[in-house]
Parts: sequence; structure tokens; C-alpha cells
Amino acid sequence: MKTVFLGVFIVAGIVSYGQTKVNRLEKLISTYAEYGKFNGSVLVAEKGKVIYKKGFGLAEMEWNIPNQPDTKHRLGSITKQFSSMLIMQLVEQGKLKLDVPISTYLPDYPKKTGAIITIHHLLTHTSGIPNMTSFPGFLKNVSINAYTPEQLVNMSADSTLEFKPGERFAYSNSGYLLLGYIIEKVTGKSYEQVLRENILTPLKMNNTGYDHHELLLKNRASGYEKNGRQYVNAKFLDMSVPYAAGAMYSTVEDLYLWDQALYTNQLLRKENMELLFAKHIPSGGGHYGYGWGIGEIPLGNTAAKIETVGHGGGINGFNTQITRVLSDKSLIVLLNNTGGAPLNEMTNAIAAILYDKPYDLPKRSVAYSLADKIEKDGVPVALEYYKGVKDAAGYYLNEHEMNRTGYEFLQSGKMKEAAAIFKLNTEAFPKSSNVYDSYAEALMAMGNKTEAIENYKQSVKLNPGNVNGVKILKDNGINTDDLIKKVPVEYLKLLEGEYMNVDNKEWKIKFEVTDGILYGNDRGYKYKVLPVGGEGEFVNPDDGASLVFDTKDKKAITMVLFGRVRFKKVM
Repeated sequence: MKTVFLGVFIVAGIVSYGQTKVNRLEKLISTYAEYGKFNGSVLVAEKGKVIYKKGFGLAEMEWNIPNQPDTKHRLGSITKQFSSMLIMQLVEQGKLKLDVPISTYLPDYPKKTGAIITIHHLLTHTSGIPNMTSFPGFLKNVSINAYTPEQLVNMSADSTLEFKPGERFAYSNSGYLLLGYIIEKVTGKSYEQVLRENILTPLKMNNTGYDHHELLLKNRASGYEKNGRQYVNAKFLDMSVPYAAGAMYSTVEDLYLWDQALYTNQLLRKENMELLFAKHIPSGGGHYGYGWGIGEIPLGNTAAKIETVGHGGGINGFNTQITRVLSDKSLIVLLNNTGGAPLNEMTNAIAAILYDKPYDLPKRSVAYSLADKIEKDGVPVALEYYKGVKDAAGYYLNEHEMNRTGYEFLQSGKMKEAAAIFKLNTEAFPKSSNVYDSYAEALMAMGNKTEAIENYKQSVKLNPGNVNGVKILKDNGINTDDLIKKVPVEYLKLLEGEYMNVDNKEWKIKFEVTDGILYGNDRGYKYKVLPVGGEGEFVNPDDGASLVFDTKDKKAITMVLFGRVRFKKVM
């Protein structure tokens, strides 16, 4: 196929079928890399055979060392499928049982919970044990220090269970830390040693292991986080903390060896292998097995779907995804070392290529392209450029990216450039409190106090919880009471009750009125809900999230969160 035709299809956002699958994979993933949306290693297998593997971007940015197929990445929660395999091997050997209380193996564990939680509960995230990584202060006070497995387990051992074991699914890293500890207690060996002896050595996964910060490890990628257009080193994490829930490293090539072994009985007998991928418990639109998610993924931009088993992982500076199609032994492995890449979106497009379905190429960020244009040609030229790309098919406009880009200029002393971006953001997202607050800050820095005050007023109207905006206005002698909308308590009482997400019945938010103020409770997170704008329009002042209630039918009240996530009142 000639290049000229390829260009036509790229503009349309769809890649032609005249290309080979490998060429389409190359174009897709290189475009993600070019747009700063992927930086890592990829492997794709079709019907058990590797058809594509490659590294993109840099494994080590300070030395310009590129990612390769043999680059070692931290896996995060992909580790859980290895822990579940070790548990099932011990079950097969008769050293563990899935359905007996964990106090059978941990006599010192608190009896109140240890007597009712089983290994099955831990494997399926149905134990009710609170997720340790969600504890207040975890990142600051826990993640940077070294702990023994026993110390990790004890952090949540005395916690009150969130629900009766087996009642429902709630993802819990604490449960898998506990599984690692049980492995050590039953075998008398470290988790790392059992992992090496029972899985890695038999499968010749020589580039996989349990990571340690002090370990000198050849071809190890460094972890980064993206801050706007810039990258920064990821925060330190002591690898003793993720332990059996997330402490492994590997390569895309070694994960292919792992994938292939799972089609055999080298590690487990058939009946026990099947338990790994059984649909044990519903979990957010799919099911959870033992260390694996089971569900369907869309094929590109079509309505077609295919059933997969897989798991994602996220750990400081890394996010990862392994997706297996058991029906024909296809495999997609994505290991990224710059934090939050859109791996699900990439996986869906790659799957579309494998099954000859249409898909969209990624779009370029308007915010980052605008910033590049400002730096190259100045504000006037960039503003004209913006008009041409803000609604273009190959671009997308994101409020938060625009805001971050504005602050990138503001923090480097380029007030005029920052103000130009913030102003565009107020025009594009006129219902966002934050965009007016940011624009006002830039105007104040430029000495334009009058216009800044007007923008602070608009910000406070849209979010009465904007403490900074309220303070600045009061400091300038402005009464903010007139800016804040009042709603009758009777109307707020009408909104009280429990709301269920229409796409995920497990996601429920409860609203109640206390002292004339509406509060939301989202799975334990309690926040104020303040009225703004028109009838039924509210905001969470903590993060600026919008909530719009529709009470036209008082017997079927609905709520839309973030302008797109729909809920209906059920109680």
C-alpha cells in the first residue's frame, strides 16, 4: 500500500486493513509513544506465537538508555497472579486448604477474624480486610520504610472487617500480603525463595524476580511520573512493602514464557489450573478468579467484544497490563515506566488489530501542542493555531492538561503565556470553578486586580468551597454571601438516599442532610455537596467534581457525576 493512502487513513483516525498486523501495531504504539502516552516495552502474541515485541522511549532518561523487550519493569499487582499460583501449588501438595480458616495456618492471627476468613476469601478479595494502601498516611509514613511480612500483616490484622467474608468483592492488597505470609509460614522459606524455586526457575524466567532497591539489576528501568509535559523521578518505595501483592519485576519476554506455561500442566494439574481462572466473584463489570480478572474487552471502536483473563498493575513510576485470550492463546503485554499510561485503551486497539476490527489512533493533546507552539512562535501565533486544532479530529482538549500547562508557564515566570492558556480554559470549560481561579491567579500576578477579582467571583459562584477564592475576595472587601446559592432544606431532603451507578451496581453513593448541608458518602469517603448554578447543580468542593440531580420524576431521581457517570436513586 502506498504511503499517500496511509496518510488519508491516519487523518481519519483509522488504519487501513491493507497493512500487515505488524505494521498496524507499529503505527499504533509508536503514535502513543510520539504523543507522550506510552513509554515502555510491548509484546503481542497471536495464537501462541510472538508477532511483535519492541521497546519505546527511555528506560533511563538521565542517560538516554532506551527501553527494549528485555528491559526489566516493576510489575505492581501483576505479582498477585504469581502469589495465587504459589498458593494453589501448596493446595495441590496438600499443605493448604482453600476453605478452612486462616487461623489454621496462623495461630497467632486475631481469632475474631482469622476464624472466619479463608484462603479463598483472600484470593478473591472477598475477605473484608481493609486495603492497607488506602490507610491515611500510607504513602508518607509507611511506603518508604522497610518491614517484615509479619509487620505488614499486623498493620491490618486488628482492623474491623469492612463486610462479612464472602459477602462481596473489595480489592485489598492486604489480603495478598497475608497470602505471602501464609506461604512463608507453611513452607518455612521466604516468599522470594518459594517464587524462585516453584515458578521462575522451572520456567527459565531468568529476567524475573522479587525486586529490592539495593539490588544491582542489569537492564532495570527507572520509574518516572509525568507532570504535564515534563517527567520527574517517581517517589521512593521500599519494596518490602508491596511484598506478595506487588513487589515483582519482569520483562515482556519472560511474561510470554509465563503465559505459555499456563496452557500446560507444568506448574499445576488441570483441575487446579482451572480454579485460577474460574469466575469466583463479580467485580466491577466482570469477575475475579484467583489473582486474575475475567471479563470482556471491546475490540477497537466496535461493539464487538472478546473474553479475556488479565490483570493490571500500578506502582510508583510504573503501570502494567497483561491480557490473555484463552480461546486462541493470544497475548498482549504492556509494561510502562512513566506512571499512568492508557493501557486499557491501548489493549483494546491492539486486540482490534489481532481480530481485524477497526480502531482509533490516539489523539494529540491540544494543551501540550499549544504549549509547544507558544514556546516556538509566541502567543499570537499559538492562539491562531489553537483555533485550528481545538475541535480537530486528531486532537483532544482536556481541562486539567490545559491547567497544568498554564501553571508550567506561570511557575517559570511567564505570566502572559500562562494567562493566555488559562483564559482559553475558561472559554472551553465555563462551568469549572478551577479554571477561573487559575486565570485569576495569573491576572493577579500580572497586576490586573480588577479582572482577577471578577474571575475569583465566578470561581466562588461555581464552587462555594473555594477557600482561597473566598479569602482573596474578603481581603478585598467583597461580601461573598451574595455569591453563594441557597437551597431550601426541603429540596435537599428530597435528594437524600442511596444512588447506584447504572453501569456498575457495586458502586453506590449515599447522600444525607446534616445541619442544612448535603453530604455524600462514596464507599467511606464523606464530602460536602454544595449548590451552584441552576437547579439540581452541585459541586464537591474537595475536588471540584460536578453533581447534577434530576428530580423531575420524584419516584425516579437520577444523578450525573462528572457530567458523564450516571446514577439512579434506589433507596
